[in-house]
Order: sequence, then C-alpha cells, then structure tokens
Amino acid sequence: MTSSSITRRRVLQTGAAAAAVMALPKTGFGAEPVVKLRIMETTDLHVNIMPYDYYRDAADDTVGLARTASIVKAARTEARNSLLFDNGDLIQGSPLGDFVAYRRGMKKGDVHPMVAAMNTLNYDCGTLGNHEFNYGLEFLENSLGEAKFPIVCANVIKANGETLRKPWLILDREFTDESGAKQKLKIGVIGFVPPQIVQWDKANLDGKATTIDIVDAAQKHVPDIRKAGADVVVALCHSGIAGGERKGGEENAALHLAKVDGIDVILTGHQHFTFPGGKEFNDIPGVDVKAGTLHGKPAVMAGFWGSHLGVVDLELARDGNGWKIANFRTELRPIYDRVDRKVVAKTETDAAVAAAIKTDHEATLKYVREPVGTTSVPIHSYFSLVSDDASVKLVAEAQAWYVADLLKTTPYKDLPLLSAAAPFKAGGRGGPNYYTEIKPGPLAIKDMADIYIYPNTIRAVKVTGAQVREWLERSAGIYNTIDPAKGGEQDLINPTFPAYNFDVIAGVRYRIDPTQPSRYDNNGKLVNSDARRIKDLTYDGKPVADDQVFIVATNNYRAGGGGNFPGNDGTTIVLEAPDLTRDAIMRYIVERKEVAPKADGSWSLLTPPGSVTVTFTTGPNAAAYQPAGIKVEKVGEAPEGFVKYRIAG
Repeated sequence: MTSSSITRRRVLQTGAAAAAVMALPKTGFGAEPVVKLRIMETTDLHVNIMPYDYYRDAADDTVGLARTASIVKAARTEARNSLLFDNGDLIQGSPLGDFVAYRRGMKKGDVHPMVAAMNTLNYDCGTLGNHEFNYGLEFLENSLGEAKFPIVCANVIKANGETLRKPWLILDREFTDESGAKQKLKIGVIGFVPPQIVQWDKANLDGKATTIDIVDAAQKHVPDIRKAGADVVVALCHSGIAGGERKGGEENAALHLAKVDGIDVILTGHQHFTFPGGKEFNDIPGVDVKAGTLHGKPAVMAGFWGSHLGVVDLELARDGNGWKIANFRTELRPIYDRVDRKVVAKTETDAAVAAAIKTDHEATLKYVREPVGTTSVPIHSYFSLVSDDASVKLVAEAQAWYVADLLKTTPYKDLPLLSAAAPFKAGGRGGPNYYTEIKPGPLAIKDMADIYIYPNTIRAVKVTGAQVREWLERSAGIYNTIDPAKGGEQDLINPTFPAYNFDVIAGVRYRIDPTQPSRYDNNGKLVNSDARRIKDLTYDGKPVADDQVFIVATNNYRAGGGGNFPGNDGTTIVLEAPDLTRDAIMRYIVERKEVAPKADGSWSLLTPPGSVTVTFTTGPNAAAYQPAGIKVEKVGEAPEGFVKYRIAG
C-alpha cells in the first residue's frame, strides 16, 4: 500500500479519552468488515527499567519501562486488538546494563533483566538498536536468547551472507472486527539498524558482520513480505528522521524509508526525540509533525528511557481479499508531566516488571555504591559547553595517563600526546537534571558511570596539526552563529548538536569565536570553507603547525569515524586498548586515591562585541557553582525546568 491510500487525521492529544482514541470515522467501504488495530511502540529503553537514576542513586519519575508498562496495559484495555513492538537499544545505557555486562555476566541460557522485564509484557516483536553491539555479538545473542518475542533485522549481514537475525516475519493474528466477528490478518514486520554500527563497533564486528543501507534492505525484502500475504507491513526502524536528498547509507533514514512501496507504518527511534510533535522536525519536507506522518504514512518516535509509549491506531477495511488502512491516528503517551517546573508522575510502577528484575536492581545498587577513591573538589558539568570544565578534564587526564603508559615502548613514545574528551551529560534532551554533579568526598563506581556514561574503549590516533585544528572546528559546530550587528538576545547553543560531539582537546590551548559561521554542519560535512572559529591554537606556548604530528587519546567511537570528525576514519589509529574508558578513569583515581581535577583555561570563548546578549541554558543546580574563565549571570527560568544564563563578558 502506498501513501496515497491513507487518509490523514490530526494527532490525538496526550491523555485523550479511550472512546475518542478509537472513534475513527467510517470511510465508505460499505458493509465490508472493519478492524481497529492499535500498534504500540517502546524505543531506546537503554536498560532503564525501574524509575531510578543509578547515577544520582535516587528515584526518578521520568524513566523506566516499569512505568511505561502501566500505560501499555491501560492502552490494551481500550482496544479490542493491539500489538506491542520494541524498536531497539535495549541492553546498554545504564549502570544496570553495565553491571550485567561487566560484573554479573551473561552466559547462554541466562535471562537479561531487560528481557525479563519485557517478557512480562508479551511483546509481539522487536528489532536491534546500534547499542546492542557494544558488548560484542556473543553477549548480544546471550542477552536476547531468552526473549519470548521474536527480533528481526534486515540490514546486518554475517560473514556467510546470511542476516544476523531473521530480516522479517509474518504475525498471523486473529482480530475482532467492529461487528464482533473474528478476522484473520497477516501483519508483516521488518527491522533496521543504522549501518554505521560497523564503524562504531568495529572491534566487535570486523570480519564477523557488515551492514547494508536501510532503504536498499527494505526494497529487497518488502516485496517478499507482500508476496507472503501481509495485509499490513510495520517497519521497526531504529533510525531517526532527517531531511535532504537520499545518498545512501544514512544514519537517520526513516523519512527515506517511508517512500518504499509496501510499508504502511513506521516506528522510529535512535534520536531520542518525540514524534508526532518535536520541534526538531519542523520544516522538513515530507514530515507532518502534527499528524505524525512521514510522506503521509503514520509514524511515531516514543522518546527514550521509557519516557513515552507510541501509539498508532489503525482502521483496517476489507478490500477484496485483503485489507487496507482506511484511517489512522498517531499519539504519544508520556509517563510524566512537568507542572510548575516539577516532575509529576502520570502512572505507577508495574508490579510484575519490578518483581522480574528485583534481584538485579538490588545488586546494581550495591555495585554502583562501591568506593574507588575521593575528590577534593566538586565535579560537575553545568557549564561544560561554555567554559573549560573539570569533569571533562578528569576524563582527558585519565586517558592521557593510560595511553602514555601503553605507548612508552612504542615508536610513538616521544610524540606530543593530547587527549580529547566531551561532556556527555549536558542537559539538552535529557532534561534539567541531566548533568554530572559530584560533591567533594568519596567517589564510587556510580560516579565513574556518571562522568563517563558510554561503554567506549580507549584508542589513540596519530594526526597532524591541521587535523587537530579541523577536529576542533568540527566540535565548535555546537554553537549558533552570533551576529553582533543584529544585537539583542541570541542563543549560543545549537540544541540539535549532541554534547557528545563537543570534543575538548587537552594539551593544546585555543579560543573559539562564535561570531564566525561553523565550518561543518551537524553531520560533519564541510559547508563553510572560509570560516575559522578556532583562534590562537598553540602547543607548549607555540602556534601549532599544520605538519606537526600529535598522538591524541580518544575513544573507539570517535577514532572509528563516529561523528565524522577530521582525522578520525579508522585509518589513523595507532593504539587499540582493551579497556573501557570508564575503567581507565577508575584506575587513575584508585592509583592516586584522591583527585582534584581543575579547569586550567586551556580553551575559552571569545566574547562577542557590541550590544548582543549571548544566552544559554543549564540546570537549576548550576547556581551553586561558577564556571572557570568566563563570567556568567543568571537571567531567569527557561522552559522544561532549565535556567537561562547570559555571558557577562
């Protein structure tokens, strides 16, 4: 079925009455039977099961499948017919996931707590996300092996030419139509993952599996799904929504996927945004953020960490020997609201989900509370996007310490060593509490995971001074272009630029001029070849020469091409370390017993001249701290619980 056979309907508002949800108008198919089918999506759960933030060691009403589960069960009671799907990124992303991967372990036959929780909800099918590959293929297979629901993925290919998982399947279901009669339908389901996993997890996949383009995989398999008699085809697309001309190999390909004939419904994810709605998707041709459609086809993106349940309500009408979508609505149901800047839970914890992971939850609490050392200074990330920052410096120092030791017997031992690190927890889509904040005193394992949230391993690359400069130019794309001549208030931070791509390189000194346009766009493409934001780049007190050679300590994601940074495409790697960056930080602290990371002003922002007021947002707890090397003043409250500051000069 193509998009021309779908009638657009306005998206339901969150919390609409059940009667309104299912009261889709008849569409003129006469006396033929009508089946109303509810399709539900979870996505990007990242082992967030309980409403708990292990980093802060505190309850958190904004996360958790245990809360989403209550919405799932309520949504099922409203509909005669329903299906529940998951869109990937299940087994990595919280200290609970790390506990299982690094402390408890996963043997064949073991039940991963994420799977244990999902098994209580009777999912109908799922797909793989890119983070499923972070711990290796054996761990992936062991983790998902006891799932009571199938998992499909059409674009990951093993060395023998077979897909890693079954590319698609047909769900034979008996539904009840509007007259009360039983109807047998075939629901086709196909899954996709970003093809970039071969770069991001090269060490785990090299020689074992590769990927193909998402749209190419769909065009190969969807005709076969239709030939198998599918009445409706649902795409589980762990890939986001982006505009522009299709070139192949896109990381965020859901909009292009919507053009494939034969796909009826698209469940998206990966970007950690929400759809329908979501200002990130405004003004993209083919995207209707109000109706929740991609090229006219119904689609949802259900946030992240269990924040929302995505709902697509279909009205299916008999058309000859098959069925067609006569009408639809899309909707997101959140697990919490924010009222007067406070989080208010909209649902309770599901007892069955909580019981399924009780032992692992309690073991994780014990695990993250284990001590590793102390800090004599506060470590926080409230101002990490506008000034040199101690939380980033601690990571950079630990990486350099670790790499220097491994390189001391190699030909690279005498080359100048730099270290690149980024502030991972810097608010944004994570919310006003999504910042690192560690007070002086004991440091525990939970703090290591707070400072460095990803399971990256350490790499070192050999690059030139010119590549270091371009690396920093790419990082500086996080800033909007400030226009002094325009004056007035101007936002400094580009909210669509991920904080994990704002690399700070320790060992050199430089300044950043946000009045210049960015050389690179959000995807790392050179767009302004004459622009230069990086000023006064020096090493050891001298200007960095283009042909000067450096070793830069970084992580496997960046070194392998993640983020499309100059000098990082996998060919410049000179050291592949087996240890997690987080473990290196922990060893660094254990050896020193006490750390006192200090921002030394190695980089700074140039203050724009004129009457312009440059503003940015941060968390409310930022008021307890002052950034290094820059003067800021609190302006007032900002939406979603954030606080607005201005750069005072």
